[in-house]
Amino acid sequence: MERARLLITCADRPGVVAAVSQLLFEQGANVVDSDQHTEPDDLRFFMRLEFDLPGLQQRLAALEQAFRPVAERFGMQWQLTPAARVKRMALFVSKQDHCLQELLWLWKKGELAADIPLVVSNHPDAREVVAPFGVPLHHVPVTAETRAQAEASVLELMTAHQVDLIVLARYMQILSPGFIERFARPIINIHHSFLPAFVGANPYAQAHARGVKLIGATAHYVTAELDAGPIIDQDVHRVGHRDAVADLVRIGRRVERTVLARAVDWHLEDRVLLHGNKTVVFA
Repeated sequence: MERARLLITCADRPGVVAAVSQLLFEQGANVVDSDQHTEPDDLRFFMRLEFDLPGLQQRLAALEQAFRPVAERFGMQWQLTPAARVKRMALFVSKQDHCLQELLWLWKKGELAADIPLVVSNHPDAREVVAPFGVPLHHVPVTAETRAQAEASVLELMTAHQVDLIVLARYMQILSPGFIERFARPIINIHHSFLPAFVGANPYAQAHARGVKLIGATAHYVTAELDAGPIIDQDVHRVGHRDAVADLVRIGRRVERTVLARAVDWHLEDRVLLHGNKTVVFA
């Protein structure tokens, strides 16, 4: 059997699930997993289906053609993807390599369904970390004067390597709106949860000085508005007065690694559907 994923978004109304199920039944597909959700605010319907279909690769175009009348009848936005079609993911990093190492390790262990054709960094520091994984690292320095040229070089790399997804694994550079628009594919970022209270350098020291009791991390899609894109995953860890700044940093890195890895995994498995500046995550 060959497996496919079907993502659907449309207005909630009677008959949507029945129509989709009937079509798949008529095509000889066997549904193996199904999730659905209706947003209460605007009655928007979301659905993710996984199904097996013999000869999927040869029948995919015909299946899409058969599904179009159903999609048009219900005004659906939809995506049909073979599960075997692995996304190509580029990792961006600066000097902090904890998120990079986590993603590379999971990928090497076969726990992330992706191809990683390259790592991009504005510093050479991660070269020794990346080398054992057999992934080339491209060092593209960035300064205020060379930012436009650097982004143009990086976009060329993304095109040359046919990248589907960029993951900012603690890449400490702000991508310009122009870069985001020209790349025109998903970008996932991770950052600590102290924003906007503690910005700039040494946020953990600032948080420690204020006596914070929760440390967290947020993974989100990148938009032109800084750190305001749709959130994919978040988590927190409780700390106390006995924890020093170094403890907060260590705990924070652990949370960041876990949250980013989950968000990336969910995206790779087509479990994240966008709803304005929110997400529906079928985890």
